[in-house]
Amino acid sequence: MQISNKGLDLIKFYEGLELEAYKCAAGVLTIGYGWTHDVKEGDTITEERAEELLREGIVQYENAVHDLVDVPLEQHQFDALVSWVYNLGKANLAASTLLKKVNAQEFDEVPDQIRRWNKAGGKVLEGLTKRRESEAKLWSTGEF
Repeated sequence: MQISNKGLDLIKFYEGLELEAYKCAAGVLTIGYGWTHDVKEGDTITEERAEELLREGIVQYENAVHDLVDVPLEQHQFDALVSWVYNLGKANLAASTLLKKVNAQEFDEVPDQIRRWNKAGGKVLEGLTKRRESEAKLWSTGEF
């Protein structure tokens, strides 16, 4: 399974497009649609390159979900988890109660577990709260 256009749209919406490197709320150098790998201060890219980075890079987050989730998912559930992992990383999913709920097929409890991850630097951030709400809604309804 691969992320759908709807899942990519959610990521793009919340990451936004930045063509010049900047430090995100967690202090990490970022460019494009939330890309953080090998970014240096002063880097710039084109919109086309940002799209390429997203499409090439998303594979590792899809693979993270494939590696850690032991139960079948519907497309919208997969999309929600890939968006979450894109933002928070495989290690956080691996250690989370969210993953335990998914693998136990306690799917009704997953949205609340998604919503719990709305902090950066120990502080609740409005943007993360909104993103987690959209991911929870996508998980539950297929819409965000």
